[in-house]
Amino acid sequence: MLTIVQAPNPVLSSIAKKVTRVDKNISSLIIEMEKALSSAKDPEGVGLAAPQIGKSLQIFIIKESKNDPLLTCINPVLSIPKEQKLSDDVEKKVKTKKTKENKEVKLEGCLSLQDVWGIVKRYPEVDLTYMDENGVEQTKHFDGFLATIIQHEYDHLQGILFPRRVLEQKGQLYKSVKNKKGETEFEELVV
Repeated sequence: MLTIVQAPNPVLSSIAKKVTRVDKNISSLIIEMEKALSSAKDPEGVGLAAPQIGKSLQIFIIKESKNDPLLTCINPVLSIPKEQKLSDDVEKKVKTKKTKENKEVKLEGCLSLQDVWGIVKRYPEVDLTYMDENGVEQTKHFDGFLATIIQHEYDHLQGILFPRRVLEQKGQLYKSVKNKKGETEFEELVV
């Protein structure tokens, strides 16, 4: 099984190459990506881009939950419908060591950055043109959590990891740690 590469692997900071044709090799790669995604635990993954398994190719897959069908996007082109403001859609309760209080904030994480989280503002709706796993061109509109996942995975294909977005937006990064009770707490990272 393919392993998920971790930052600072250079493949994660490079623009991925376009897929020239969807063939048996690409189909096999997508199957391996799905296995890698489904084996991710703590946190469970909802999306995976080919650079995250060391392949510089413009492919990402999304599986919002275990029961959802796999969405495969090859050579995606993202567009943002007009008149939108950035929002934050990924929810996670945060208990910081400083406050010991749960406060509701929206955090984004990444399988290639273990234990790092941040508040990222994303567009609530996106349009995406891509080839599916059969090489058929699709154009679809996505909103909510799916739009957030798509923007995160699309960033991977551009060589962008989410902490860059957090810092561009003057947000806060956190590191997750387990306390003595085994609960997850978040420490603010100083950058």
